Amino acid sequence: MFKKEYFKNPYIILFLMILSAYIFSIACRFYWVFWASQFNEYFFNNQLMITSNDGYAFAEGARDMIAGFHQPNDLSYYDASLSALTYRVYKITPFSFETIILYLSVFLSSLIVVPIILIANEYKRSLAGFIAALLASIANSYYNRTMAGYYDTDMLVIVLPLFILFFMIRLVLRKDLFSLICLPFFVRVYLWWYPSSYTLNVSLIGFFLLYSLIFHRKETIFYMSIILMLMTLPNIAWYYQSSIIVLLFSFYALKSEYFKIKFLILLGIFTFIFLIISGGIDPILYQLKFYIFRSDESVNLTHGFMYFNVNQTIQEVESIDFNIFMQRISGSEFVFLFSIIGFILFIISHRSMILSLPILLLGFLALKSGLRFTIYAVPILAFGFGYLIYFLREMNLKKYKAKLVNFIAILFVFLSLTPALSHIYIYRAPTVFSKNEATQLDQLKKIANREDYVVAWWDYGYPIRYYSDVKTLVDGGKHLGKDNFFPSFALTKDQRSAANMARLSVEYTEKSFYAPNDSLLRKDILQAMMKDYNESNVDLFLYSLSKPDFKIDTPKTRDVYIYMPFRMASIFSTIASFSLIDFNNGKLDQPFVFSTAYPLGRENGEIILSNGIALSDDFRSLKINNDVSMIHSFIELNSVQQNDYKEIPIDPNGQYYLFYIKNSPIPYIQFILMDKTMFNSAFVQMFFLGNYDKSLFDLVINTQDVKVFKLKI
Repeated sequence: MFKKEYFKNPYIILFLMILSAYIFSIACRFYWVFWASQFNEYFFNNQLMITSNDGYAFAEGARDMIAGFHQPNDLSYYDASLSALTYRVYKITPFSFETIILYLSVFLSSLIVVPIILIANEYKRSLAGFIAALLASIANSYYNRTMAGYYDTDMLVIVLPLFILFFMIRLVLRKDLFSLICLPFFVRVYLWWYPSSYTLNVSLIGFFLLYSLIFHRKETIFYMSIILMLMTLPNIAWYYQSSIIVLLFSFYALKSEYFKIKFLILLGIFTFIFLIISGGIDPILYQLKFYIFRSDESVNLTHGFMYFNVNQTIQEVESIDFNIFMQRISGSEFVFLFSIIGFILFIISHRSMILSLPILLLGFLALKSGLRFTIYAVPILAFGFGYLIYFLREMNLKKYKAKLVNFIAILFVFLSLTPALSHIYIYRAPTVFSKNEATQLDQLKKIANREDYVVAWWDYGYPIRYYSDVKTLVDGGKHLGKDNFFPSFALTKDQRSAANMARLSVEYTEKSFYAPNDSLLRKDILQAMMKDYNESNVDLFLYSLSKPDFKIDTPKTRDVYIYMPFRMASIFSTIASFSLIDFNNGKLDQPFVFSTAYPLGRENGEIILSNGIALSDDFRSLKINNDVSMIHSFIELNSVQQNDYKEIPIDPNGQYYLFYIKNSPIPYIQFILMDKTMFNSAFVQMFFLGNYDKSLFDLVINTQDVKVFKLKI
């Protein structure tokens, strides 16, 4: 009798739905842990490593918070939201740091099921919410960015706006004070957690204002809620914001009769003006420039040189195919279209659900600005999926037996989830670094000091700082064209140029931290170098770096290391593009060839490579688009670590050098085709061939995966 009554309680049923969906989401994310645990190369310090490159920024910040300090100007994410949360979890739980950063996304991202089910429950459609939660928690793009090991702010970047949406809808339906105070709280938390959410928050508030003006123009609680949310946006200290919000809320709760519409309108106008004065529009303009207009902020800052636009090289901000778009949001094209129909029906039945449109439209921005935005559309269309199943089930319960209808509904949900579950099975993301790479960086930590710099490509900036506790020129958050130029130049040019630029870029970067904001040193380091060395022509200045008589007048303040991993070969053509440019337009003006490949098979006496090139059986010539070219030299690499290679000259007039790498640590890099420019680059000569100038560099770490050189000058 007790059990029967127990399960009739709607709150118990709601709790069990949330708990079941939450456990389902967690269980699905544990598959990657099960799979990855088979590979020793994914482990470091007795735990699986993370799969998110940017995650190392927050890991570094949390590590520094645990230590209680960090170096000046080391770009540490000290006290950043995720770093701070990780620090607190570490302090109050018995788990190791590596375990926390591995699993935190599993448990926090799965919280997405809570606001989804709660929103549906407000409409008395909790079953629809439960079904929606199952889909949203494992849909392709959401899973990819919140799986185990994906240690990044994405773990709550959708959960928090859904809570804002929940309290907006709850306020519309209940008009209660609890929802009123929760709205600014969650907006503030969202801004703290993910500062880039500013534009979405403004969109949600603006749309809520429009909705209120149309449907609730005479109800003061809606105007008050908008004012309280707007108060979270100005660029002032959080405790001032909180004090103002609490005071306004208290006055409204106790003396609501004084808050007439005219007074609230005036208060709202004053709040909006204060928002503009405090720079509240600037974050929106910045994001529009970066994601919509694809501009590189360094162009505006330098007022002279134009650098290569980093947006041309980031996959996440490239437009995507519509089929991929549908799959990333709903798992399959069919479920996506089914969800669209359901979402339209949902809005028709419950008009306040239209408040979710800003989140949905941000997801659709992926068609223009890149796949990273698809994650926003996932939960909103999942509502449509859940609601349409609920709608069809209710309609058929009047015609057929309940058991049959429920069985068909369950089967349909399972089949609809199958593409997403299949994606989880096949999406076997590797860790950012291998065990050997992490071990070598840990070894570098014992060699270098915290004030030393490692010159490396921006992809490796965060992990290097985490494992080696050093400084870097660039990373995942600092990689505009003007920043990337220096590591690109050091890796792409000859060794003397590389050494001189590595030293100059480090010393000038460190000096720039103490320069006035409007100084040339802050705006463009390269131009500051030229000014100090009395050179007005950038090409002549860069050329002078290759000369033995070039003298560095800038005092040496620290050691500099150059990090060269084998994996960098796969992106080296992109790296080179940042320095082989015309400074008048930021475009490539020195064409080059550097292409990695692996063999696909043999056809008509030729070896077909994955990059579309056909090699002759004797490796003397190659065919590109049916044009035959002779090879200058064939280099057979037996061991990068031992500098064991054989160079076979073929045709002195040939344009290309062909590398064949035996026992490659990366299976898809077995052949490398390059021209003379790339062959003479510091990366190729120093890493692959071991030909480094011992008057300029010391080899301090030497493995098949990684080489690290210490600068002598």
